[in-house]
Amino acid sequence: MNELPTSMRASVLRAVGDIAVEDRLVPEPGPHEVLVRVSAVGTCGSDTHYYEHGRVGGFVVREPLILGHEASGTVVARGSEVTGHAPGTRVSLEPGVPCGSCHECRSGRYNLCPDVRFFATPPIDGAFCEYVTLHEQFAYPVPEDMSDEAAALVEPLSVAVWACRKARVSPGSRVLVTGAGPVGLLAAQTARAFGATEVVTTDVSEHRLRMAAELAAADTIDVGERGLTESGYEPDVLLECSGNTKAGAEAVGTLARAGRGVFVGLGGDELPIPLAHVQTREIELTGTFRYANTWPSAIALAASGAVELDRLVTHRFGLDRVPEALTASARDETAVKSVVRPQE
Repeated sequence: MNELPTSMRASVLRAVGDIAVEDRLVPEPGPHEVLVRVSAVGTCGSDTHYYEHGRVGGFVVREPLILGHEASGTVVARGSEVTGHAPGTRVSLEPGVPCGSCHECRSGRYNLCPDVRFFATPPIDGAFCEYVTLHEQFAYPVPEDMSDEAAALVEPLSVAVWACRKARVSPGSRVLVTGAGPVGLLAAQTARAFGATEVVTTDVSEHRLRMAAELAAADTIDVGERGLTESGYEPDVLLECSGNTKAGAEAVGTLARAGRGVFVGLGGDELPIPLAHVQTREIELTGTFRYANTWPSAIALAASGAVELDRLVTHRFGLDRVPEALTASARDETAVKSVVRPQE
């Protein structure tokens, strides 16, 4: 293998609306870490929000930050204590490394670890760069026939897997997915893979609804043309992926008796809940925050063809065009998922 470089290019958020490519030192892996040459990084709404507003909720960018957390690549070096992950191994990266010792970690809920170090969440740098280091336990080998882009999108697929687990989607479930963005499209496919009998997806974009119908949905509803309640659909499960408070509140009001609603998309701070509907039907409502122990299942779903990841990629950009990648959907209504290729 060629000798590794000492410097690399990184796309750095320096201020709101200000991203530039800078030279950074190639990080050195710690004893239990691997050094990964980054192949592909998906863009997420959180990346765009940091770029446009400098914060996401309570997470505030206070110093230059490398964005990007949906990543894949190839192991090129290992720390002194790493025994697996031979150089040349292609991996999908789970971007959050928890402390491993707090109450939440010991309870198996490491996604709720207060001290997790998560890519592109201030002050932790992300993957819009040529090389990253990560704990070996969070770098997962992928099949050779899985594309670099699909390996990167295992991250948003894990969001969908976690949501379906929280919602207890099972054979026979009738599922409503509100929002046909990348996570909504993945949630619909995952629900179908989990055995859902019906998957209905809503959105206001004809293009995205068409994609939802092709990938997983038994039916689609353009809520820009007719209200969800007018459809008369009563799902057992709601996967709210739009982040729109009005859409979320209306969708809760359609849940069947003993239904379960899971809020996946990040939207407003408050939501008007139809409380009488929730009480008289004993509806369960919960949120999701990232994921835990999902990567093996997500990789298996993608590798088997049960979930299509490559279909979601509509735009590709080099490292010097990250601002375009983050704003593609605002300029092009057909944009679904933009991917950054740091080596190009």
